[in-house]
Amino acid sequence: MSAAADRSRILVVDDDPGILNQLKWALQDEYEVVTADNEQSARAAAAEGSFDVVTLDLALAEDDPETGFALLDRFLALDPRLKIVLVTGHDDRRFALRAVERGAFDFFSKPIDLDELRVLLGRAVSLRSLERENEHLRRQIREQGRLGNMLGKSEAIRDVFSLVRRVAPADVTVLVSGGSGTGKELVARELHRLSSRSEAPFVSISCGAIPENLLESELFGHEKGAFTGAHVARLGKLESANGGTIFLDEIGEMPLTLQVKILRFLQEREIEHIGGRKVIPLDVRVIAATNRNLREEVARGAFREDLYFRLSVVNVELPPLRKRQADIAYLAQEFLQQYAAEFRRGKLSLGRDALRSLQKYEWPGNVRELEHRIQRAVVLCTGRVIHPRDLELESEDGESLIPIRAAREAAERRVVEISLRRNCGNIARAAKDLEISRPTLHDLLRKFSIAAADFKNGMGPDPAEDSE
Repeated sequence: MSAAADRSRILVVDDDPGILNQLKWALQDEYEVVTADNEQSARAAAAEGSFDVVTLDLALAEDDPETGFALLDRFLALDPRLKIVLVTGHDDRRFALRAVERGAFDFFSKPIDLDELRVLLGRAVSLRSLERENEHLRRQIREQGRLGNMLGKSEAIRDVFSLVRRVAPADVTVLVSGGSGTGKELVARELHRLSSRSEAPFVSISCGAIPENLLESELFGHEKGAFTGAHVARLGKLESANGGTIFLDEIGEMPLTLQVKILRFLQEREIEHIGGRKVIPLDVRVIAATNRNLREEVARGAFREDLYFRLSVVNVELPPLRKRQADIAYLAQEFLQQYAAEFRRGKLSLGRDALRSLQKYEWPGNVRELEHRIQRAVVLCTGRVIHPRDLELESEDGESLIPIRAAREAAERRVVEISLRRNCGNIARAAKDLEISRPTLHDLLRKFSIAAADFKNGMGPDPAEDSE
């Protein structure tokens, strides 16, 4: 390679000075070679720098292979993708095979054949390079489908990502609309994170979760003695967010009387505490969210039109999950990995039937519902594959599956009944129609408790005509 900085790094661990010198001399033109002659120096080298390949003498410390195994485990704990090539004697190949089972890349035997070693190291370095390139590509793909904690690859959500990135630096009021569970607060947090206010507070308040008589105090603060129970003065959410961003969730639930005060704040950028007279100027960016159609609320007199226009300088509308079909499987896989790691469930996967059920479901609770169903499935599933029942969803056809034997018997019973009905209960003609012998048909009649005489009228016990 042309530059030392571009060369792959190899750590050679061996207690034989002759081998250390031989390998350093033989490999230094192709690789950056670092040597270690004991366990302590090998651990120190691994902790201080990053390597692509390690050649490890398994029998360090008076031919004790356990020292080599301990180093192997240590190296892989630091870097699970590190390529470790074991150096062994002819009499301890069984230990090398054990090491490969524990994660070593390969092994070769002493005396060292340099040409063979070069080939082996070349393969290890190439694989290491490919893995790094693949990880870089996977990271790029993940980043393309992510904005902070928001996930998605569909065109609809990419448009939202693009709008958020453009709007975030502009210090304007934003109205985020969308159904429950679509991620409105995530949008608000990204608008804050990508803005010049990112180091200042982000304060959230749900206008629909606080009683009307308390909401004003929560927003604007109060002075001591302003009302019964106000034993001490208290800052409101708006003042707490000074210099940063306040997120007014469920703004459509805000009472009309409070809407007037919020409108005044948006116009004047100043507040007064309840029970106070001091005017307090504030520098706060306002982001509001609603799952209601505020235009309709304005039309019916439940929301002030002037406040609506003040809030919706920019409107970010989040699409429901059912209109983001391309995102459903992607989100499900991301949540599955997240919760499988969190609950230490190991490697889990979504079965094809589960993926089809996820795509078919309407998702009234949007992304939040999908996340909760995946979380529950990870906790409750008994195998390594997630199925519709683990998600509490119907199978692809919307019907419960039955064992194949039961399905076969149900089909046999039906064709026997159809043939008896067509032939007015005549056993011989029915058997010929079914292309089976009469004894076989008698066996089927006994198996299914069917009386041929019931079909003499051409109808049978169930008078409904078959569909054929």
